[in-house]
Amino acid sequence: MFDGFQAARVHIGDASIFIRRAGNGPALLMLHGFPQTHLMWRDVAPGLADRFSVVCADLPGYGASSCPASSRDHAAHAKRAMARDLVAAMAELGFGSFMVAGHDRGGRVAYRMALDHPGSVEKLAVLDIVPTADAWDRADARLALGYWPWSLLAQPEPLPETILAGAAEAIVDNALGGWGSSPSVFPAEVRQAYIDALRDPAHVHAICEEYRAAATLDCEHDHADKAAGRTIRCPVLALWSGQGALAEWYADDGGPLALWRDWAGDVRGQAMPGGHFFPEEAPAQTAEALAGFFGEEDQP
Repeated sequence: MFDGFQAARVHIGDASIFIRRAGNGPALLMLHGFPQTHLMWRDVAPGLADRFSVVCADLPGYGASSCPASSRDHAAHAKRAMARDLVAAMAELGFGSFMVAGHDRGGRVAYRMALDHPGSVEKLAVLDIVPTADAWDRADARLALGYWPWSLLAQPEPLPETILAGAAEAIVDNALGGWGSSPSVFPAEVRQAYIDALRDPAHVHAICEEYRAAATLDCEHDHADKAAGRTIRCPVLALWSGQGALAEWYADDGGPLALWRDWAGDVRGQAMPGGHFFPEEAPAQTAEALAGFFGEEDQP
């Protein structure tokens, strides 16, 4: 996995971000979701590294990145704080501006990055998400039951931490096989890496704090931006699972594209083959869609 990629740890003050990087050309930051790490891009990133300077990062509090200190308001684990640290990490690597693709939780960090740091984000790709406040404002039994981490992991500590740490294998297997994807597409070593990432109490707590922030501060930040008329200035690509929940749940709103067009003026996108984890199920198609979007100016 990640042949030709260099592993590194980028230090930002007291924090550190674990990355793998390779390639040349315009900078592209790639961010993962739950319960994954940067390993989710193992079959996508190599196909992009011949055209882009690809940086695959573990989100703060996930994988091998350090864990922010907790606070009562969960601010250190809000997408605003995570985005700030990742922008600083990219600057430390020499990239004052860059493109970003984020799946699941990483997509939420990515679009917050575009809102808070418009001078840094040139293009944005969001994979299988709608904005956090839009999701919570429309939440019903389907979200509570179908995407259980939203409600379970946002509960006060220590309940969700105890469940995650005590049932890491069951958590990973339920997620990988229960959100429209096939567990057979995840190699044993990848599945084990995702399980191992949930063995460390500090990272388990950080992940739960991130979900608590999503239910509170992240929604507040989204609502404040909407009230102020702030929008995403860069071009946006929205990709979603062709057999997942987004197209069905938000059909009355016009689907994922319509929701994203409330946030940005230049939005395009399409459904992708596979379930929620389609970057791991259909890496060639995912790489093709991302390369076409991020490399548009390179086309004749």
